[in-house]
Amino acid sequence: MRRWNGWGDDQYNLELPDAGRQFLDDRVGPGTPLRDVDLDTVCQSVPPSRLVPHPLVQTRAEDRVRHARGQSLPDWLAMRSGDFGVFPDGVAYPESADDVKHLLNYARSNGIQLIPYGGGTSVAGHINPLAGNKPVLTVDMGRMNRLTDLDTESQVATFGAGTPGPLVESQLRARGYTLGHFPQSFELSTIGGWVASRSSGQQSLRYGRIEQLFAGGSIETLQGTLEIPTVPASSAGPDIREMVMGSEGRIGLITEVRARVSPLPEHESFHVMFFPDWEQARNAARKLVQNRTQLSMLRLSNAVETETQLALAGHPQLIRLLESVLALKGVRGGKCMMTFGTTGSRRQCRTALGEARALGKQFGGVYTGTRLGRKWAEKRFTMPYLREALWQMGYAVDTLETATDWDNVDNLLNRIEHNLRQGLREQSERVHVFTHLSHFYPQGCSIYTTYVFRVADSYDETYARWHHLKSTTSELIVHNRGTISHQHGVGKDHAPYLPQEKGELGMMAIRSLCGSFDPEQLLNPDTLFRN
Repeated sequence: MRRWNGWGDDQYNLELPDAGRQFLDDRVGPGTPLRDVDLDTVCQSVPPSRLVPHPLVQTRAEDRVRHARGQSLPDWLAMRSGDFGVFPDGVAYPESADDVKHLLNYARSNGIQLIPYGGGTSVAGHINPLAGNKPVLTVDMGRMNRLTDLDTESQVATFGAGTPGPLVESQLRARGYTLGHFPQSFELSTIGGWVASRSSGQQSLRYGRIEQLFAGGSIETLQGTLEIPTVPASSAGPDIREMVMGSEGRIGLITEVRARVSPLPEHESFHVMFFPDWEQARNAARKLVQNRTQLSMLRLSNAVETETQLALAGHPQLIRLLESVLALKGVRGGKCMMTFGTTGSRRQCRTALGEARALGKQFGGVYTGTRLGRKWAEKRFTMPYLREALWQMGYAVDTLETATDWDNVDNLLNRIEHNLRQGLREQSERVHVFTHLSHFYPQGCSIYTTYVFRVADSYDETYARWHHLKSTTSELIVHNRGTISHQHGVGKDHAPYLPQEKGELGMMAIRSLCGSFDPEQLLNPDTLFRN
């Protein structure tokens, strides 16, 4: 069963090896865990619902608890402490577009705020209800989870918007196809959520971001049904698809997604190469992308992340052997690990691998084969479970992500890491910070930074530590040519920083668009922008 207060399946745990425990103790200090509250206690704190009864609406306390928060660190602290603040007044589980229409009419007739809920994996506050006079209804799309059509000639598949990643792929693979969209939240997040938040998958170099995969669909709005037809391309005015992507529930509820799919590849493998230092590694990655080498994924860890990953990997004897081999080839302290994938026909994969190895060698890269690549592939969707293990040891972990042009990558990355690393000095606390580049474009790349710090003596103080780190670094990002979000969306957490990125006229256009569909601001208020 899914954890009510954390990530994923409550029967699965990702243990930290002894070497990893010692590594964190050395860099952050020993942790002391905070006490968790239990589900029964939280359920007893849920207030009576303010909703008018409706046959599609469930008001049980546990349903409301399980839909009150996402997966951001503030959400985690709320769930673990029991201090949720606000619960939705009810949860609906529609099974069709007609059900969604009924719920929208119900919300408008009764002045109810409505929040769409896909997989509940938001790390930016998308699904959190607001305190106020209006009741809140969360609409869980999880029962609209089927492949309803597959046009094999056009390679367009139609899904219910609540279909989670594993069901998207299993239903397509049974027919010989794949969507190829693999965000780290793949196990839980949904295809409708991917569209609504402009998601990016780990193999976007081959398959594209959701912008390239979203062909059309249906959105139920307070003004009626918005249908987006599937055409390969159009010059007929502004693209309505673009209005829907990234709208985060502010204009309506996506009920159906038509997506561009691909035949299953003949071959796929993941490889690892190590570079002597960051400059050579970064330049190699940039050249690979700008040369349009046909890789399916590329991830470049800086020296601290490389060191951290090797420390947390377990198998210390094998890691020592690897370190010895690399040292003989001139790759020692400060080394950076590049993980890359080849996907397609066997001939395509051989060509891409050959190009990657030859180019990497020009920058001092040492190719180490597929063993570490297979390990990455095996754990690519389980790393969020590490938060549970760290929490039980008394550590909080969070991430920040952005994207910028190549000429600004080092500047922005260094500023982010420095701000986080120094952020708790006044409390005499250390923060362990490391970064990888995770999505690549000829113009630039994303920057994905993880930071780990000890929890404080209380939940409130732990939240205060997080808020200082998050807010100061977010301000730094948007004032130094970075986007406030490359792949996690805006939600409520990032909404204060969006005006800096979009500008006054840009924000006017976004507010005007959402206001046209929802003049009473009933749909996911304060998400994307402040009301």
